[in-house]
Amino acid sequence: MKFVKAFVTLVGMLAVLVAVLFIDFTYKTFSYRQRDLTADAIVVLAGGKGRVEEGVRLYRERRAKYLYFIGVDPSVRRSDLYRPSAGDPPAENVTLEKASRNTLENAIYARDMVARDTVRSVLLLTSRYHMKRAAILFRNALPRDVTIYLHPVDSTNVKEEWWAYGGSFRLLFREFYKYCMFRFFFLLAPGELRVPGSA
Repeated sequence: MKFVKAFVTLVGMLAVLVAVLFIDFTYKTFSYRQRDLTADAIVVLAGGKGRVEEGVRLYRERRAKYLYFIGVDPSVRRSDLYRPSAGDPPAENVTLEKASRNTLENAIYARDMVARDTVRSVLLLTSRYHMKRAAILFRNALPRDVTIYLHPVDSTNVKEEWWAYGGSFRLLFREFYKYCMFRFFFLLAPGELRVPGSA
């Protein structure tokens, strides 16, 4: 009987801990704000609604020298995503990465592009709900001396009143779970994604 009580107590404590961590995760997710910043490169994680359009807008405003679309469908051409008008930045500095298929691969392929162009700061652009997981992966993949500015894109998929919408809750909790898995992984293997010898 004592064992059962101890087990129930332990489960209850774990449930409270998970709830506290999840609430903290969602609070920070909705605390991110877009800022009027410039960087060497804009890194757009393709796939979510509004990300490509926001990346192009920032590039047209000359918020960065380079524009990287990461995780683009192989059938997509550069001209499908960006066509410069008079006075716009050149299309030559827009790169489409088509090999990566998840956020982990996004970070690895983006790391190689950042190294190729000697980039020292990036505007990381993805959906708000996806930002914390993307941020921890990019922070552990890019060289330590590369500054990462977070630029969240809002989506109708997630409501700020997430507790009142089942779809928003499930999406946020899946992100929370994946974020925790990567957080635990990097505690055990810090710098695992960085190129040996990088700063």
